[in-house]
Amino acid sequence: MADPLPITFQEFVKLPELGIDVSNISFNTLTLQSDKFICIREKTPQREQVCVVDLEDTSKTFRRPITADSAIMNPENKIIALKAGRNLQVFNLEMKAKVKSCVMTDDVQYWRWITPFDIALVTETSVFHWSIEGTASPVKQFERHANLNGTQIISYTANAKMNWMALIGISAPQGRIVGSMQLYNKDRGASQPIEAHAAEFSEIRLEGASQPTQVFAFASRGANGSKLHVVEIDHVEGNPPFQKRSADIMFPPEAVNDFPVSMQAGPKYEVVYMVTKFGFIHVYDLESGACIFTNRISGETVFVTAPHQDGVIAVNRKGQVLSVCINEETVVPYILQHTANVELAFRLASRANLPGADQLYVQRFQQLMGQSQYNEAAKMAASSPRGMLRTENTINQLKHLQSVPGQLSPILQYFATILEKGELNRHESIELARPVLASNRKALLEKWLKEDKLECSEELGDIVHPHDATLALSVYLRANVPAKVVLCFAQSGQFDKIVLYCKKVGYTPDWVQLLMQISRVDAEKACDFALSLVKEDPPLITADQVVGVFSSQNMVQQTTRFLLDALKDNKESDAHLQTKLLELNLLNAPQVADAILGNSMFTHFDRPYIAQLAEKAGLYQRALELYDNLSDIKRVAVHTEVLNSEWLIGYFGNLSVGDSLAVLRQMLEHNMAQNLQIVVQAATKYSELLGPQNIIEIFEDLRCSEGLYYYLGSVVNVTEDPAVVFKYIQAAVSTGQLKEVERLVRDNNHYDAEKVKNYLKEASLPDQLPLIIVCDRFDYVHDLVLYLYSNGMAKYIEVYVQQVNPSRLPQVVGALLDVDCDESIVKSLISSTPAQFSIGDLVSEIEKRNRLKILHRWLEAQASNGSQDTGLYNALAKIYIDSNYDPEQFLSSNKFYDPRVVGAYSEKRDPNLAYLAYSQGECDDELLRLTSENGMFKQQARYLIKRRDLGL
Repeated sequence: MADPLPITFQEFVKLPELGIDVSNISFNTLTLQSDKFICIREKTPQREQVCVVDLEDTSKTFRRPITADSAIMNPENKIIALKAGRNLQVFNLEMKAKVKSCVMTDDVQYWRWITPFDIALVTETSVFHWSIEGTASPVKQFERHANLNGTQIISYTANAKMNWMALIGISAPQGRIVGSMQLYNKDRGASQPIEAHAAEFSEIRLEGASQPTQVFAFASRGANGSKLHVVEIDHVEGNPPFQKRSADIMFPPEAVNDFPVSMQAGPKYEVVYMVTKFGFIHVYDLESGACIFTNRISGETVFVTAPHQDGVIAVNRKGQVLSVCINEETVVPYILQHTANVELAFRLASRANLPGADQLYVQRFQQLMGQSQYNEAAKMAASSPRGMLRTENTINQLKHLQSVPGQLSPILQYFATILEKGELNRHESIELARPVLASNRKALLEKWLKEDKLECSEELGDIVHPHDATLALSVYLRANVPAKVVLCFAQSGQFDKIVLYCKKVGYTPDWVQLLMQISRVDAEKACDFALSLVKEDPPLITADQVVGVFSSQNMVQQTTRFLLDALKDNKESDAHLQTKLLELNLLNAPQVADAILGNSMFTHFDRPYIAQLAEKAGLYQRALELYDNLSDIKRVAVHTEVLNSEWLIGYFGNLSVGDSLAVLRQMLEHNMAQNLQIVVQAATKYSELLGPQNIIEIFEDLRCSEGLYYYLGSVVNVTEDPAVVFKYIQAAVSTGQLKEVERLVRDNNHYDAEKVKNYLKEASLPDQLPLIIVCDRFDYVHDLVLYLYSNGMAKYIEVYVQQVNPSRLPQVVGALLDVDCDESIVKSLISSTPAQFSIGDLVSEIEKRNRLKILHRWLEAQASNGSQDTGLYNALAKIYIDSNYDPEQFLSSNKFYDPRVVGAYSEKRDPNLAYLAYSQGECDDELLRLTSENGMFKQQARYLIKRRDLGL
């Protein structure tokens, strides 16, 4: 049986089996940018297309009808870059969208993706980098060196920092394939021409180095032999210097014309894979330059490679897709057996944690211990592959060794070596934590935890907890010790994290007991915690359990806050908890209960019970809102001294008519003086609903004239019920509000005037003005005058005509004459009344009673004052005619009397005077009739001649 190889070889796929013609498998038509996709330009007489092979699942291979000179797939995503002449375009195949495009000024001879976001472009003169992000055009990096003139560019690579770049081309002078490389450093802006066929940037970690060492490896096959070179770039201050390594590249006799075509790094193992044109793989250790393995992997020419899982993937001319990587199980034994390079086997096993050198490690460790090289033994044990020497036995050996003055003790050297390269295991972490905490260097432990240098366990957390509970929590979290994590969260007051953590890890603590513990530490946080528990779906704890815990601690405020939140959905199933919440606050914090009830948050609690508690707590408004029984309502409603009057008035709107009337009566009976105002306001607001007669009955039954007055005063101006208006007048009279009686009878139009007149007469008011107004408005003037005169209140007659309504003087004088009032009184009244009455009406009233002469002097006085009132002069004319006081002179000279009125008055008394009056007024018809009836033809002829009116 052959010895196992140090590599793993795998054939991914044969491209012809995917329908790809071998003629399309070449350096110019096939590109491999990573181990994800292969891109092939397929050209047939019928069509041109691009085929993309998905190496993770070849069944997802797809083709697109694309015409291009070159196509390269993004190393990570389904993004393709296409080149047609100098036109470059980038498309996102999944989104079916163009990402970016540009037009170069020169032909692009070679291009490739150097990152998932950047493409390197090589023209005949320069190298550019083009980012597919943003809108920037390709950016020139450097100009090509002359040593690349006339070569075919086959490779371009750059380091991770993009400050070192290598461009490689090949040519064939004298039939030999010559490799030419330009190594460019961006920081210095300098290029170096080197003969090389392949190159790669990588990094290694040297012993004693704090940071990785950057290296550059390149291989060439010249006329004088083949070499692999490894050199350091960008030396890091503090790192040990790396000596340049050079190694001969051995080519077998059957491959005398072979040469390197590509190099790929294996960072995990710190190796480099070199692939040759004839299909050979060479594996070299970067640190030493030693060759680990050489063998042929393909019988066909390999023309393209890419990195693959710390190995290399390649395609040959027949379309085989092959991969090679280190075989971790066999590489170290292979080195020991076939190269006898023990140091290389040790370093590779240590750096990549590989098996195969275990026995050698044990032997060397024991040898170093036996030679008292304890620190070296500690370092070796710490760096042993797969931690084979990192055992409790090794730690115990190192713990008991004495340290050399000025040096670290072996055990600390052991820990330091592990911490420098990796992390401690469980036992190591515990052993290191004890002395570190004992020396009060907790910060070191925190640092190692942040750097993931310690393996956390429950034991480690228990050691840390007495020194720092927060740090212990971090340990328990990493060690996945749920019980201790929850306890630490509770102790540190991070209650909000407990539920999230328990859900995340699937841990279920005793929530009730935990809540009890938290409530003893921080009541407010316990409330928040309880709310988070009941809001889970399904709830982790019931509201009843929470209330039980909080009540046992007498946490009234927290119970209230919890229940307000937990019961906010107002569910009927929570009725008992609603009652509990209100009961708790009515007994301990009535103001809070008042606010809760005021917000109408809950509707399912025990209303009668809570109403009783509210009444006992003095919250009468809330009690009334909850009581349904009339006797309860009547008992509470009387406390108007503490009830909001506006609310109480509004409350009556919720009661039935009968209940409202009963409560209003009870309020007056309980304390009329205190409750009268509110009763009146309520009665006023709901007057139409309750019925004015019902309200009036209450006031009258309780002999509350004041209340009746104020109530009716508020409705009398809007009612049209004469009975209500009359009741108001009575109430106003009873309370002495005569001004209000006066106002009402003057302005109101809805009372029974006859009834009011009679009532006011019977009331014998000290001021008769209301009666005067009623009689004046409704034309009871004659009754008024008779009443006032017969009751010795003649002064109110004067008030009436002088102040209230002077226009009523004629009727008043007529009434006075009817009761045989002394003429002197009548004359005085006429003389003292403002001239705002009709003289004609006055004359008419007096003339009806044949007492016109009493006006004689008054009329003459008015005439002498310049009055031109026709009625006045009509009266004078009549007086002069009756008294024969030179009537001819008055009738012929006065122009203000009415000839027809005076003429008609004189016809029976003296036709001549009537003729005189008619002729003065040219009353043709009346004059002709008068003269004809009385045989006064001479006077008639004389008048006609005077008039000279043919029509007459």
